[in-house]
Amino acid sequence: MDKLQKPLKDSVIYEDQHLYACLAKYPVTKGHTIVALKKVISDLRKLPDREYDYLMDTVFAVRNALLKTLKVKKVYLLYMDEAEHVHWHLIPRYKEKGFDLFQHKPKSLKEFSLAAKIKKNLVFE
Repeated sequence: MDKLQKPLKDSVIYEDQHLYACLAKYPVTKGHTIVALKKVISDLRKLPDREYDYLMDTVFAVRNALLKTLKVKKVYLLYMDEAEHVHWHLIPRYKEKGFDLFQHKPKSLKEFSLAAKIKKNLVFE
C-alpha cells in the first residue's frame, strides 16, 4: 500500500497532521469508528514508542467519546494488520458480546450526523 485513502469529510471525528478518526464506511455496529495513521506503516511493531503512545492516547480519547455519546458500556478495540496499514477499529458493543458482533453484514454508511455528536464528547486528557 503506497497511498492511504482519505476519509469522507462528513465522517471525520478528529484529524491532525498524524492521524484521523472517522466513522467506518462499512460499520459492524452503530458508531463503528476507525483511527488511522496518515503515515503508511505496515505493522504496529514498527512504530516508535512516542508515535505508538500518541496513537493510543487518541484511540482511548475516541473510545471514551463513543462510550459517552452512545451510552454503551463497552467499546471493543480491534487491531488487524491485513491491510498493511496501522489502524484501529473501535466497535461499540450493544447487546451482543464477543465475536457475535461479526455475524452482522456491514452496509455502506450513508448518514454521518453521529460524527458531530461524537466530536462534541471528544476530550484529550
